[in-house]
Amino acid sequence: MHTLTNEQKGLTAQELVTSNTVREIEEASSKRWRTFAALRHRNFRLFWLGQLISLIGTWMQTIGQSWLVLRLTGSAWALGIVGALQFVPILFFALFGGILADKLPKRRVLVFTQTFAMIQAAVLGVLVMTHTVQLWHVYVLALLLGLTNAFDMPTRQSFVVEMVGREDLTNAIALNSSLFNMARIVGPGIGGLIIAWLGEAPLFVINAVSFVPVIAGLLMIDTNKLHAPVKRAGQVVANKGVRGTFLSLGEGLRYIQRTPLLLLTIIIVGAVSLFGINFNVTLPLFATNVLSIGPDGYGFLSSAYGVGSLVAALWIATQGKKPIFKKIVLFCIAFSALEVIFSLSKLPMLSFLIIALVGFTQISFSAAANTLLQTVTPDHLRGRIMSVYTLVFVGTTPIGNLFIGGLASALGASISFLVGGALSLIAAIIGWVIRASAEQNTVEQRTNVR
Repeated sequence: MHTLTNEQKGLTAQELVTSNTVREIEEASSKRWRTFAALRHRNFRLFWLGQLISLIGTWMQTIGQSWLVLRLTGSAWALGIVGALQFVPILFFALFGGILADKLPKRRVLVFTQTFAMIQAAVLGVLVMTHTVQLWHVYVLALLLGLTNAFDMPTRQSFVVEMVGREDLTNAIALNSSLFNMARIVGPGIGGLIIAWLGEAPLFVINAVSFVPVIAGLLMIDTNKLHAPVKRAGQVVANKGVRGTFLSLGEGLRYIQRTPLLLLTIIIVGAVSLFGINFNVTLPLFATNVLSIGPDGYGFLSSAYGVGSLVAALWIATQGKKPIFKKIVLFCIAFSALEVIFSLSKLPMLSFLIIALVGFTQISFSAAANTLLQTVTPDHLRGRIMSVYTLVFVGTTPIGNLFIGGLASALGASISFLVGGALSLIAAIIGWVIRASAEQNTVEQRTNVR
């Protein structure tokens, strides 16, 4: 009997070890699955896979367009004008894009905007291939692309929740961020090789073709399985005409004004975007004049930034947690502080590490802010709220570029990084100090979201 008990104990211990091993495997498997949880929704899967191809083409066109302008003009000023033309329409029209996103079926709007972007790329490709392209062609097409993005961005961001629902919203936004940053790493590298072999024209053609999977995916989306926005009782569905448009816009802005959590999030993200994120315009100068690492080193800096951003996006997708405002502000503080430290660095290897951390913290706070805004916002206002987010996060780029570029021209690349990071840090610290009153409204606002 004594021997039997020992055998039983031994067997129990073995079973316990086996059970623990199985549990660890299941937890690891569950964590890996959680990283891609939003892909269990067929509609989002179609959209995500299409974007995977299209964004690589977009980054290829970006470097192709820059190289084309340099070849045509040899002017950095012309490059700046092209960049401004692509972002100025967002500054002026993103809010109206949000109104359109709230009034029309988002899938239909996206099919139109993606088709128009495809045509823009194809026209530019034909002009380059036939050797008839002129600088004004690039200017006009860049402006048209910016106008398209002013309506595309708010619609695309607010469409995510309709594909996956609120439960997987955080994961879906993180997966979208991972796509953007994977494309940012892969696209320019492939594009550079193609330019060296065949010139710029193939990049525009490839980008045009890359829109086909996106448009096909959008057309294949099952609208019956979308998480349709719930209209509130008494909600005005249609405000027609110019007066109705401005009434709709005012409704969204008033909601932000009376919701401290939204207002403070948008202000902080706007300030950090305006002063901190626009460092890309002076990164080449920093690489050559401060670190003395030349164009190859600049490529490594850009890649390190992209790798840090990609790691952040995958990390957020794995966590799958709904963001809290406190963490958004902490990531903003970390991003700004790292940018200040980067401005003081004179060591290439240290700079590579810091810029990767800058990329990590930027994606961490921007993805979290995006998710928080969509979580708190009522369905019928989501397009308009996300248009304000697009305005402050992307639309202020021309202003930020001029500010940081002017500082770099007058005081040097290091000072421009230092000032931009310091101003962002001040804004983030102020947000931290006054966050309590905004957080008190969080539960109340989420309760009202239906």
